[in-house]
Amino acid sequence: MTTPLFRDDAYLRTCEAEVIGVNERGGIVLDRTVFYATGGGQPGDSGALELEDGTKLEIATAVYEEDKKTIVHVPSEGQNLPGTGSRVTAHIDWARRYRLMRMHTALHLLSVALPFPVTGGQIGDPEGRLDFDMGDETIDRDALVEKLNALASGDHEVTTQWITDEELDANPGLVKTMSVKPPRGSGKVRLVRIGSDVDLQPCGGTHVTRTSEIGVLDLGKIENKGKQNRRVRIRLTD
Repeated sequence: MTTPLFRDDAYLRTCEAEVIGVNERGGIVLDRTVFYATGGGQPGDSGALELEDGTKLEIATAVYEEDKKTIVHVPSEGQNLPGTGSRVTAHIDWARRYRLMRMHTALHLLSVALPFPVTGGQIGDPEGRLDFDMGDETIDRDALVEKLNALASGDHEVTTQWITDEELDANPGLVKTMSVKPPRGSGKVRLVRIGSDVDLQPCGGTHVTRTSEIGVLDLGKIENKGKQNRRVRIRLTD
């Protein structure tokens, strides 16, 4: 089991850790990490593990084992792996992570600007997307991008809180996504709140602390995906 430091502080860029295992595929397991593992539509972090002698091991991504509690750091090919018990310093690619954080928060705002059931999504850099079950509704591009940027520039605080599985079951309206269910199994679920009343939904991803950090957003392609689904892409403009 890996302690996910990113869950309590998404702005941590580095941490010291111990190698507690290397799996049969060459993935490295640490006792604690700042690397976000692929999940909820957000890609895993890339970066490096700095070994005790100062050499750096390039990490291509991070993923969860089947238990959803153990994070595996996947190295690029052709590198020497550290042994169990080794001490390392984990460094994420902060520039990439921060842009993914901005996009992830922006997609939460998109779900506010378009209040329809979400059927899928993907966080990317510089573009992300959500799929909506909109029926016959149409989208006014100009009005949507204006609303998105008004929400982002509103400088709303982004915070997290935890509720029990039972509390989530009693409030099913908190779940906007039809295809991705909130992570369960620990008895509690993490919520991400934007402002006092802008948005509240289950999410295990990393986010900025204020919506003003997102910057100016633009709309990308809007596509029909099936009879009722609409795929809406947004992108960071810087």
